[in-house]
Amino acid sequence: MNLIEELRWRGMVQDIMPGTAEQLAKEMTTGYIGFDPTADSLHIGSLVPILLLVHLQKAGHKPIALVGGATGMVGDPSGKSEERNLLSEETLNHNLTCVRRQLEKYLNFNPSLPNAAEMANNYDWFREMTFLQFIRDIGKHITVNYMSAKDSVRKRLDSENGMSFTEFTYQLVQGYDFYWLHTHKACKLQMGGSDQWGNITTGTELIRRKSGGEAFAFTCPLLTKSDGGKFGKTEKGNIWLDPEKTSYYEFYQFWLRATDADAEKWIKIFTFLPKEEIDTLLASQAKDPAARQVQKTLALEITRFVHGETGLQTALADTEKIFANQSAPAEALSAADLESMEGIARFDYAAARLAENPDIVSFLAETGIFNSKGEARKLVEGGGLSVNRKKVGDIKMAVDDSLLLHGKYILVQRGKKNYYLVAII
Repeated sequence: MNLIEELRWRGMVQDIMPGTAEQLAKEMTTGYIGFDPTADSLHIGSLVPILLLVHLQKAGHKPIALVGGATGMVGDPSGKSEERNLLSEETLNHNLTCVRRQLEKYLNFNPSLPNAAEMANNYDWFREMTFLQFIRDIGKHITVNYMSAKDSVRKRLDSENGMSFTEFTYQLVQGYDFYWLHTHKACKLQMGGSDQWGNITTGTELIRRKSGGEAFAFTCPLLTKSDGGKFGKTEKGNIWLDPEKTSYYEFYQFWLRATDADAEKWIKIFTFLPKEEIDTLLASQAKDPAARQVQKTLALEITRFVHGETGLQTALADTEKIFANQSAPAEALSAADLESMEGIARFDYAAARLAENPDIVSFLAETGIFNSKGEARKLVEGGGLSVNRKKVGDIKMAVDDSLLLHGKYILVQRGKKNYYLVAII
């Protein structure tokens, strides 16, 4: 199975330029993907492009991870309904350093390899370029008609907010990235999410018109969840690759909680397991869905890939502390166990207020576990709340110091999987 066939069965190819598969079969090919440095960590939405580069390198080709120091100052309109805030140079440089450090975990940069991975920053070639140089050497090769025909541009032009000139030029700036890498690094391939297809093809067109060169491209589908929710988003926000932002436990649990439909799709995309093993897993899941073997394997494999064996073992240990032997009383957990549980939302509550013996609904709202008393009341009445692993069904139940674990903590459980630790201060 060649690279494109491998990626197709995994569901990682959407649009592809004619001749791309043939080029990859012909010779070692240099390919790149751009990463947006708008935050100081990548999130799991970036995992698909990272995995594309890893697959590329595993297949014997040379990957380049382009971090957009220049384009990060502009803003990509693709998939956006309005213009985003531009970053200061200081913030951007901090983000670039952090993102570069993350990417180096997943690709092999050993210079002794013929296909060693490389990092690139487009600010390096845009730093000295003047506006007049840009419109003379780049702008004249691509017509306004061509640029306006792109879906990402047309949607914004027709919207209420319109599009700034800054954003309109983004596809030219990204197109020049491909041209520069093609000229200086013999890069013939660009990959990215399907929302980037317009920008990517502008690059191949610029290469053709400016130098007569040959370039190729393919994109992967944008992931969505089976329930219509945005992939990688939870109640707390993004699932980040930085464990300081998303703990090992939270990361592991995100994959473990996937629906059957999502897990059966994601196991192909987010792991390197061979087709035969995945087919066996899927068959096992069909016979015994309750065992959730696909989710368990997915969570293990992707947590190990992103966070290494140490991160995986930490996630498993924290999961064991929280979920194992749930019939045992919460008092069985030591203070150290409660303190070391990563991934549990933590809240402080005033001892003076606890002395007033608030009802459970007021307590839940005042801690911030729930946004309102109405939301808290609804869950209690529905039987979906436990305190110290004991079901609570009475909305008038008083919360007092008799509930304190080790004289300081109250463990709240919402549904089956969401835990909150309240510290009395």
